[in-house]
Amino acid sequence: MTSPVPSDHHRRRITSIDTLRGLVMVIMLLDHVRETLYLHLQVTDPMTVPGTPPEVFFSRLAAHFCAPVFVFLTGLSAWLHRNPPAGTPRPVRGFLLKRGLLLIALELTLVNFSWSGTYQVVYLQVMWAIGLSMVALALLADLPRALLAVVGLVIVCGHNMLAGITVAPESAWYLPWTLMLHRGWALAEGAVRVRLTYPALPWVGVILLGYVFAPVFSPRFEPQARCRVLAATGLAALLLLRGFNLYGENKPWAYGEAPIHTVMSWLNFTKYPPSLDFLLLTLGTGLLVLAALDRHDNRLTRVFSTFGSAPMFYYLLHLYMLLVGYKILHALFGPNQGTRFGVDADSFWIVWAVWLCMVPVLYVPVRAFARYKRQSTQAWVRYF
Repeated sequence: MTSPVPSDHHRRRITSIDTLRGLVMVIMLLDHVRETLYLHLQVTDPMTVPGTPPEVFFSRLAAHFCAPVFVFLTGLSAWLHRNPPAGTPRPVRGFLLKRGLLLIALELTLVNFSWSGTYQVVYLQVMWAIGLSMVALALLADLPRALLAVVGLVIVCGHNMLAGITVAPESAWYLPWTLMLHRGWALAEGAVRVRLTYPALPWVGVILLGYVFAPVFSPRFEPQARCRVLAATGLAALLLLRGFNLYGENKPWAYGEAPIHTVMSWLNFTKYPPSLDFLLLTLGTGLLVLAALDRHDNRLTRVFSTFGSAPMFYYLLHLYMLLVGYKILHALFGPNQGTRFGVDADSFWIVWAVWLCMVPVLYVPVRAFARYKRQSTQAWVRYF
């Protein structure tokens, strides 16, 4: 018996996953430019609506979509690796373990250095959360798909009930509690301190849901049926938002002085760790976008797909471009915002301008590396 050959549409559909991944990575760049040039006016989590300019609020809100969509697509891609459109199923545990541990190692080394140019404080951020989620999925992937769905839903929907629980730093439970559910210092004293900013447990739930959702991307699904599932699931997630302020977000929304402030309050969700409403908004919207991308293949989608096909190369490259650029600006203009160089509160448009200029500059090397990645037989290339 011959293996089924994937249709042209199926190839485009797989490309749509890279396209969505690339889109959120380009949006991520905007947030990292903000953190480079606007760190002296840092936002809170959730954001403080009175006093936060709408342009800052909505720029930050756009960046909220990046981590949830990327983690969800990581779980989805793991299932597709295990169940290729053509051929026999492949083992996934080693695939996930190696990549997960690599992401954690990169977080502790190259990524941390790129943010400040030092190792005085090691931050466990998004790479740490994705890496640990991949390790968790590697250990759980052989369980029945229904059980994985239940575990993922319980984590994503249930962790808000634990939000008000605090653990004293001297407790033996403080470190695992901080690593899993709360931001804080994992190591507060010493030559090198470690601070956790991405509690990992909710992201494990997200990657599990991506893994169990992935079969809708198999060739067995007709395009129309797949799009209906994507759209229906996305809409259902958005319809569950907020409700009557009963559950899903620990900071209730409130009417503001102007309609824009009311909208900002309604969309103001907690990211660290991601509340249920935060994940409903971001993943629901992501599924709707994925349904739309499933039917489109044009020059713009191919640009985003190029970014999404070499995610780690893009991630490291853009961080070091920002680091070098910031060092140059700091040397030329000095610390005009306290100890930092930054743009004034009334000049946030500069953040957008720098972002838009960086996208085409990054595209050229990322496209070259993506082409090399497709053609190379070197094993290390697949990790980037």
